[in-house]
Amino acid sequence: MKIFDTLSVAEKELDTSNKVRIYLCGVTVYDDSHIGHARTIIVFDTLRRFLESQGIKVEFIQNFTDVDDKIINRARVENTSADKISSKYIASYFEEFDNLNVIHADRYPKATEHIEDMINLIKVLIEKNFAYVSTNGVYFSVSRFQKYGKLSKKKIHELVSGARVEIDETKKDPLDFALWKFANDEPRWESPWGLGRPGWHIECSAMSLKYLGPNFEIHGGGRDLIFPHHENEIAQSESYSGENFAKIWMHIGMVTINGEKMSKSLGNTKSVDFVLKKWGSNVIRLFCLSGHYSKPIDYSEDLLRETITKWRQVENCYYELVLSGDGSASIEDVKFMEDIVEEARKEFTEALNSDFNTPFAVNAFFKIVKAANQIASSERLVSSISNIALPVFNQILDILGLKISQVTLEVKTKINELINRRNLLRNQKNFQGADIIRKEISDLGIVLIDHRKKTLWIKQEKIGAENS
Repeated sequence: MKIFDTLSVAEKELDTSNKVRIYLCGVTVYDDSHIGHARTIIVFDTLRRFLESQGIKVEFIQNFTDVDDKIINRARVENTSADKISSKYIASYFEEFDNLNVIHADRYPKATEHIEDMINLIKVLIEKNFAYVSTNGVYFSVSRFQKYGKLSKKKIHELVSGARVEIDETKKDPLDFALWKFANDEPRWESPWGLGRPGWHIECSAMSLKYLGPNFEIHGGGRDLIFPHHENEIAQSESYSGENFAKIWMHIGMVTINGEKMSKSLGNTKSVDFVLKKWGSNVIRLFCLSGHYSKPIDYSEDLLRETITKWRQVENCYYELVLSGDGSASIEDVKFMEDIVEEARKEFTEALNSDFNTPFAVNAFFKIVKAANQIASSERLVSSISNIALPVFNQILDILGLKISQVTLEVKTKINELINRRNLLRNQKNFQGADIIRKEISDLGIVLIDHRKKTLWIKQEKIGAENS
């Protein structure tokens, strides 16, 4: 498998000989997560699912930044404590991303739980003369790390004072960044240099080094983290360990709104809670995988409505496959389905192995969907054909993190009873009575598709946009 590495600016083969260790920069928990966060997390969730489907062991770490100026400022506005703000949004995170069918990481380390690890890391940086103490805190000396800028391709002499760096006259160089900030207010912790709290960048270095070591397989996050966050992580981590940091830097493109970057100042952010209620989990996952991970995608309601149509085709396909009856299949139909399934399976795997090309992979999946629906609409889909398609269909569905709505055995029994009664009324030409039963079935969230010899039922996911 090859993935584009931001550091080397080239596709790089992923080392899967032992296990794939992934560190994903998680959210800063001061507000609701938005669709941009969702895209990054869904891409990495799908990557993990694919690797594990290939029998590759994955160790997945995703942190929570739960000490940050944004959290502290939010707590002041709401007249509460920073830990209550972070706890509230961590709880929201799990509720929303569970609804997006995201598998839990192996660990979700919090910055506040690793203060001692950060202090120990900073101590070593000071001992190695990569950091120094000033009147405002402890700073990393950028000029001491000669490869600074290698990730972002920025040159030290081109970075001007005050451009995306915090201005502080107590620093030796305007580019130096904070490892530890002295503070008189909470939250703050004891350190050898004085009461304070960590800088943002040191948090991820401490947690990734602790759980995955100095040279793990993939470090990921949104493209907006390349500079300064990931650049600074590399500087302090490699200065600390003396080894190269992550083997591959995998960055996810932004989600834009009408071509503009999402921002609270423009009022154009779309929260995960909002998009879930409007579009549902499966449409959002398909949308987030609809463009190559490294490129931006635009939040377009037209595209999302098209995605609803595609998802309805997937639901239709699933229920056609699982509810197909016995009967004889033609040699031509069997051969057709075998060829389509093998072609789709091969193209799906090749697409994901080739720089995780999810748009091509999704297109391969829809070859199976289209073929099965085509045979079903011609009244030729029987269990012997369904059995060819269903295993690969289900495997791809799981890798993409898509989830078909299911019904209980009790509801299934009731549906079948109602369909039998409706069919009897239709045979008796009592179409008014049949329509009443169809409405009763519809109230259960079930859609009926009448074939010539049978009636198929589908449990559809409720999607708010269809009613707006």
